[in-house]
Amino acid sequence: MAAGVVALAIGVGNIYVTSDSEADDKATHCAAAVAGSASPSAGVWYGASFDWEKTTIADYSENLGSHPAVTVFFTEIPYDDAARADLRQTVDTVREDGKILLLTVQPSGGLRTVTPEVAEAFAADLAEFNESGVPVVVRFAHEMNGSWYPWGQQPALYKETFARVAAAVHAAAPGSAMMWAPSYAGGYPFADGEYSPAPGTAEFTDLDSDRNGQLTREDDPYAAFYPGDESVDWVGMSLYHWGNRFPWSENELAEPNKFAQQLTGSYVGANGDDTVLPDFYDEYGTQRNKPVAIPETAALFNPGEPEGPGALAIKKSWWTQIFAPTMPDEFPLLKMVNWVEWDRYEPEADTQVDWRTMADPAIRAEFTAALPDWLAFGPDEPCGAIATNG
Repeated sequence: MAAGVVALAIGVGNIYVTSDSEADDKATHCAAAVAGSASPSAGVWYGASFDWEKTTIADYSENLGSHPAVTVFFTEIPYDDAARADLRQTVDTVREDGKILLLTVQPSGGLRTVTPEVAEAFAADLAEFNESGVPVVVRFAHEMNGSWYPWGQQPALYKETFARVAAAVHAAAPGSAMMWAPSYAGGYPFADGEYSPAPGTAEFTDLDSDRNGQLTREDDPYAAFYPGDESVDWVGMSLYHWGNRFPWSENELAEPNKFAQQLTGSYVGANGDDTVLPDFYDEYGTQRNKPVAIPETAALFNPGEPEGPGALAIKKSWWTQIFAPTMPDEFPLLKMVNWVEWDRYEPEADTQVDWRTMADPAIRAEFTAALPDWLAFGPDEPCGAIATNG
């Protein structure tokens, strides 16, 4: 593997990344930051999202050849005692075998269930996790610009709720950070979804950015949902290779430069002209000086589709773009990329999709060999509890 191993150490108010030669006794602790919004001073954190019922961080790390710097976990909010116990067990595992928890928090009962009391209780749990040695990046109500989640396409209520959670987290858990992470907006406004707003509603009016009485691809797919710089520490975007055109179930190589073009709103290709979309990286990263994450990415392979390129060729056509040598210079604020290691049914494709790179030995070998040295991984030592100043 070409990629270097890094360690997290305690900085003055920040998490920062050191090289092996710089790491000292402090680096045995994955310290929660005084400012949880910190990002690596050099390189890009490599993260993994996988099915916790089928694998472990230790197994994934063995296959990868390094510990991921970031591990993704999903939880509901509010959560009951059983879910809290599961979350605490996950935190213990991340402390031993991972380094940073990207916690995707889903208000499946609706945004109104996230009351001030719920937000404060959640922040108190995060403070406990931080003090035990696990920094947390909270991805709250992700892909809110889509019409497929109960919290989707409700911009005013979403921003109010995000700000409420952010205020509680920033006050109680400074070793945690808030990530705002819409979906890539190709296909926006995702009409006729389960949670699409009806004409005449306040939500519809809020999303009609050009005020023409219609929701179309000409309306801004991100701005109405942005909660404000004071609430947001990280910005991110779910960005997959679903194939090149609808229907999203065909095995197709990723078009050249597709990743960079979609991140910057400059994609023109087989699926049409998406240049009407904003430049997400510039508008929410550069202009606001926020670290940028790709909290979910992978390339679609449909094992039930006999036609088209094979799984290795498809996945390689995508990871080659993301791992390009020029990536750190092109996108210096890109600080986290999380690879999706799932084999699951996808409603958009109406079929089983294998997103994985670790399951097939041939694909795994090529993927791990392609990991560039600008990626940052976690140290080998387990994390320990953090001494606080009281």
